[in-house]
Amino acid sequence: MAEGYDYIIIGGGSSGCVLANRLTEDSAARVLLLEAGGKDNHPLIHMPVGFAKMTTGPHTWGLVTAPQKHANNREIPYAQARVIGGGSSINAEVFTRGNPADYDRWAEDEGCDGWAFKDIQKYFLRSEGNTFLAGEWHGTEGELGVSNLPGPQPMTRAFVQACQQRGIPYNPDFNGAVQEGSGVYQTTTKNGKRCSAAVGYLRPAMKRGNLTVKTGCMVHRIVIEKGRAVGVDYAQGGQRTTARATSEVLLTSGAIGSPRLMMLSGLGPAAHLREHGIEVMADLPGVGENLHDHFGIDIVAELNGHQSLDKYNKLHWMIWAGAQYYLFGSGPVTSNVVEGGAFWYADPAQPVPDLQFHFLAGAGAEAGVPSVPKGSSGITLNSYTLRPKSRGTVRLRSSDPTALPIVDPNFLSHPDDLKTSVEGVKISREIFEQAALQKHIRKIRFPDDSVKTQAEYEAYARQYGRTSYHPTCTCKMGADSDPMAVVDPQLRVRGIDGLRICDSSVMPSLVGSNTNAPTIMIGEKAADLVRGNR
Repeated sequence: MAEGYDYIIIGGGSSGCVLANRLTEDSAARVLLLEAGGKDNHPLIHMPVGFAKMTTGPHTWGLVTAPQKHANNREIPYAQARVIGGGSSINAEVFTRGNPADYDRWAEDEGCDGWAFKDIQKYFLRSEGNTFLAGEWHGTEGELGVSNLPGPQPMTRAFVQACQQRGIPYNPDFNGAVQEGSGVYQTTTKNGKRCSAAVGYLRPAMKRGNLTVKTGCMVHRIVIEKGRAVGVDYAQGGQRTTARATSEVLLTSGAIGSPRLMMLSGLGPAAHLREHGIEVMADLPGVGENLHDHFGIDIVAELNGHQSLDKYNKLHWMIWAGAQYYLFGSGPVTSNVVEGGAFWYADPAQPVPDLQFHFLAGAGAEAGVPSVPKGSSGITLNSYTLRPKSRGTVRLRSSDPTALPIVDPNFLSHPDDLKTSVEGVKISREIFEQAALQKHIRKIRFPDDSVKTQAEYEAYARQYGRTSYHPTCTCKMGADSDPMAVVDPQLRVRGIDGLRICDSSVMPSLVGSNTNAPTIMIGEKAADLVRGNR
């Protein structure tokens, strides 16, 4: 017999956790949340510094990209979370919202009425529980804990000074009236611990009797009858089950998972579905198209001493740091590693910054990133083009619901992206050459001294660039007149009743920042749309 609910949420990531909380505020609403991954009980998830160990392993899907033809045919590791809390449980906890101009572009140029910054700012404020900043740009009572780093690393402070020496002014708040500048990121942490959407939103909601959360559930398809989504088929522990939804099915599986499940359910480009023997329920050509991602390129320097977090790779320092954290809730374990950053211009004629920088107070912290010689300490500076013009795809490998999809971000396929990316690497190098950092640096290892010409910088970008974990836009929203729009501005899937997509895949274009806070905003607005509180 099928299980019965009012709402079924597919995916326990950032947006899914928000919806589970908001929809169960109505005690009459019966809500089921299904998550493919497990519980967030691994201790490293909750330690801010644990991010560096989470970009591979059991809490990810183990994806790699299709060979990137504009990036030396590399198959690039593509970390996507497979755990309750989704990306917010394994990301670097950087809290940025994008530029107001991004959301105004959605509304004015991309057919998304109701998504201008003036319309969605209230959802950012509603979600934000800032422990330091307040006023018209910041909320203080929201579920998402946002904090200042308790003690930025010495190399992070030197980085911010070096940026100022390079002419990038200090900015104490990247989410305020002005985005440009350099500074220390606020993070989605509270009391020295990660505040994922699972911690902030889902845990309080799980005390309610009208919410059912099931982990380890692989959804095979959305059940569609007479043009309406009425439930889901899923497997848990080898058992196949059908759950029915009397009101709506809400898809929150992310920019890779959502188009994948749409296509497995017969919702997508008809020719591609037929190729895999899947019955076409609705021909939606935009499903799996329009993939945007930030292509981040690292530079790495070896230090002349042990001034970075790398010194804690040595066992005695590691034990010391662990003791400091467990006894006092302080020290290096409270660092998110990616402490400092900047928003700046590759092209000074742009109205808003077109580059973002992330400074890591260590080297080789993430899978696939160059490091320094063993026994040395290092620092890393990553930069990326904020509004890339390259477009990729998500495709089915087969009709087997357990098969991983083919993800092709098509990085650097547009020449403007390569040009902007190279400027980011050049500016990164200039920052490392400023006095505040130079006194600590023995040698810039990547790129080394041999990289001098434009062609050599371009070759470096193609060889060392990677995902910044910000896939978006694969089920984009837009106006009725846009044939590639998968959902309307109320997030309803075109041509199918009772189904909405409520995650980062609905972005019509990528915002100029990290994507976790914008995804939580989408969840907040989606909850209002579902409940009719426009």
